[in-house]
This record gives sequence, structure tokens and C-alpha cells, in this order.
Amino acid sequence: MTCLSPSHRHLRSPAFLLGLLFLLQWGPLGSRGQNDTEPIVLEGKCLVVCDSTPSAEPSGNALGMSVRSGTGRVAFSAIRNTNHEPSEMSNRTMTIYFDQILVNVGSHFDPARSVFVAPRKGVYSFSFHVVKVYNRQTIQVSLVLNGWPVISAFAGDQDVTREAATNAGLVIMERGDKAYLKLERGNLMGGWKYSTFSGFLVFPL
Repeated sequence: MTCLSPSHRHLRSPAFLLGLLFLLQWGPLGSRGQNDTEPIVLEGKCLVVCDSTPSAEPSGNALGMSVRSGTGRVAFSAIRNTNHEPSEMSNRTMTIYFDQILVNVGSHFDPARSVFVAPRKGVYSFSFHVVKVYNRQTIQVSLVLNGWPVISAFAGDQDVTREAATNAGLVIMERGDKAYLKLERGNLMGGWKYSTFSGFLVFPL
């Protein structure tokens, strides 16, 4: 036989049991909304809300997470429509020029200088396809990052009139870094939409 103290006898009373049943079914007073709907409970879930037009750079939260969206839309693609060499500037810098823009999302590729300027730190992808138009010569082309070649390609088949120096790769760029193509060797006289230079932001860091 179990004995309850006077202070615990009310736990077995019908009024207490009825009140407990009410709380379990309906919850505390004030938990219902104006439309008398059940509250939403998220258990073990992570909800991320992205702003498609953020007003500032993304920042981390208390959990060390960040949300990145519209600021990552960076891409360009350009072609050589006409012949630009030789010229005083190209002879001095050996920059390969691309005068017709196919894509320039974010406007970070400067067609006047044929230089891409990184808008933010991140991993960027670049590819190039530069065609030589004369046989019996070799051309070497490099993707230059802040004055230093990072990837190169050459075309040197003596029996092929139109041959391409082509390559692609990923690089990490800081905000304000510059990337362009440089003719390291040979004489580039081609245009006519055979040569292309493209790049885009893979993801920010």
C-alpha cells in the first residue's frame, strides 16, 4: 500500500489530471496564434535564409557560418575580333588584347587593357585559346597574375598554319588582383574570332 503525504495527494485528484490533460493537448495559454494554428517547431534542423541582393559583404554568425549569394556573380568571356599587334603598348607589355566582349557579368574585365580585376577574394577559373596564324614559328602564352605567370601553353608545330596555345586552371585571387594573358614568345598576329579568354568566380573565400 502506497501512502501519499498531504502535499502530494492533489497529484491524484481528478481536477489535476484534467488540467494536465488540457496542457498536454492545448499547450500553455497564449501559444496559439490569431488564426488558431499550431506553433511550428523545428527540431535538429538548420534554416539558412539568403538575401539575393545583399547590401554588404557576408559575415559569419555565432555558429561560424556565412551566407553568400548575389555578390558571387562574376564572369567574363572575350574574343579577338581584329588584329591588334604590333602596337606600341603590346610591344612593351606583350599583353594579348581581346576587343569583343561576349560576357562581362559584374564588369570586372577591362576591354581597353584586356585585364581582369578581382572584385573579392576567392577561387577563380581561367581558360584561354590563342591561335597563331603563321607556320614555322612557336608562340608561348601565359596567364599572368599580378605580373607573375601562373600557367602557360605553347603552339609550335612547324607544319600547321593555325595552331592554338590553350590551357586552363584555378587560382586564388585577392581583391584587386589583376590577371591577363601575355605573349612570352613568338609573334602573334591573329584575330578573326579564333582566340578567346574567359574566367569566372568559382566561390568566394
